[in-house]
Amino acid sequence: MLEKREMIQINKRGWDVVADQFFQGSFDMLNYGPYAPTEEELRLLGEIEGSVILEVGCESGHTLEYLAKRGARELWGVDLSGKQIKTAKEVVSRLNTPFTLIESPMEDIPGLPGHYFDKAVSIYALGWTVDLPKTLRNIYGSLKPGGIFVFSWEHPVHSVVEYVDDQLRFRRSYVNERFEKHDSWRGTPIIMHNRKISTFINELVNAGFVIDKVIEDSKVDDGDTSNSSKWYSGTKAA
Repeated sequence: MLEKREMIQINKRGWDVVADQFFQGSFDMLNYGPYAPTEEELRLLGEIEGSVILEVGCESGHTLEYLAKRGARELWGVDLSGKQIKTAKEVVSRLNTPFTLIESPMEDIPGLPGHYFDKAVSIYALGWTVDLPKTLRNIYGSLKPGGIFVFSWEHPVHSVVEYVDDQLRFRRSYVNERFEKHDSWRGTPIIMHNRKISTFINELVNAGFVIDKVIEDSKVDDGDTSNSSKWYSGTKAA
């Protein structure tokens, strides 16, 4: 049985290996994930101008860039991968917004101020935590009273079903929450946790959050030609 500290180190090595495939250029929209609506459509973050914002799992820094271009007053980013942090620094340094970047697991972030941020955001990163309750307590404690937290993560269907013989089939039980070790991420192992939607909701409530919205919408173009056997595909999203 792997300990949480071991899982974090495995994922850190994995992300350092594959980080470059997730780097992207500047963009004018905030995308909440594969086949997900955008911030421009959902308007979850509210007024960005003048806000102090924390991003948990900042990856290559392009979400921070998006926030800076919309007038954020100060930005903080946290990511497990040193390679991601290095790229994020290059991206955010091009702008005039003060920023702080921390290379750290989201479960225990050194130097994270309490009751400091107007908003926190996490785009397709929160599900990587090996300790969801602790991570959510960290985020909740960092927000000012009345602050908001917006996050996205893949729908559990992506890990529950697989496409075989022109059919979507359950490969495991949805209610069986456990971690899985995958050995085929560019030959580098990673650890992924399977969690129900209700687990995220309950742990958010336990951490002190009041849930305003839960959105499960997906967007699949009529002409989508994605490979149905891939982890993310129009077949699964539809």
